[in-house]
Amino acid sequence: MPENLIACRPGCYGKHKDQAFAHLARIGVRHVELDVLPREEWAARKEELRKHGLSASSVSGSVDLSKFDSIENFAHFAACAREFGARIVFLSVKSGGRPLDQCYAELRGLGDVADGHGVTVALETHPDLVTNGAVASATMKGVNHPRIKLNFDSANIYYYNTGMDGCAELRKFLPWLGAVHLKETNGGFKTWYFPGLHEGDGIVDFPALFRICNDAGFFGPFTMEIEGIKGEDLSREQACARLEHSMQYLRSIHAVE
Repeated sequence: MPENLIACRPGCYGKHKDQAFAHLARIGVRHVELDVLPREEWAARKEELRKHGLSASSVSGSVDLSKFDSIENFAHFAACAREFGARIVFLSVKSGGRPLDQCYAELRGLGDVADGHGVTVALETHPDLVTNGAVASATMKGVNHPRIKLNFDSANIYYYNTGMDGCAELRKFLPWLGAVHLKETNGGFKTWYFPGLHEGDGIVDFPALFRICNDAGFFGPFTMEIEGIKGEDLSREQACARLEHSMQYLRSIHAVE
């Protein structure tokens, strides 16, 4: 069986994200999800990644489909992903109030740009186009482009909805699954509670998440996105410990060796 590709967003370290690359290398994480960078910063960031033995598995950006320069802006995202060897552009998209048929057409345009750069878009679990499994499925059927897929966020599915079963929702994403964000939650609606994986009052069934994905032939990227708990102010040591404990947990459930 192929190994799962585990990655991390440097933002998991909060105000200490300058520690991210060195610490991730120490705890055995080899892949990162980068924010899209200006072209003039590419060379320096590539050298920084090389120094720590890291590679970019995805790049992250956002698009408001009500802005008519969305395709032009996205071309930079796709070029950035290609430059860093990342095959996924993680994208938060908003309709901005445009009719759905126009949004779907715009997303097909993004898919064509992505195809030209050899990358795939993974749309984040965000309102109003990927709010939950039903909405995400409707969006995918409306777009119908092989380069436009979905990112399943294991916490956002609870944050933006009530009465959800995370595993049941994940199965609705499977036909179009392009990426997964590993994020813990206590399940509260609009509750900012995103601690380390399997920490505190977390309810996400991570073993089942990996089992469902792997059984469907999906092995990543699975990207840790630990956004913290409202009101906390972690020290550098605490932020690093949270990531280390999360990796230890993933090893304990055999999601990664």
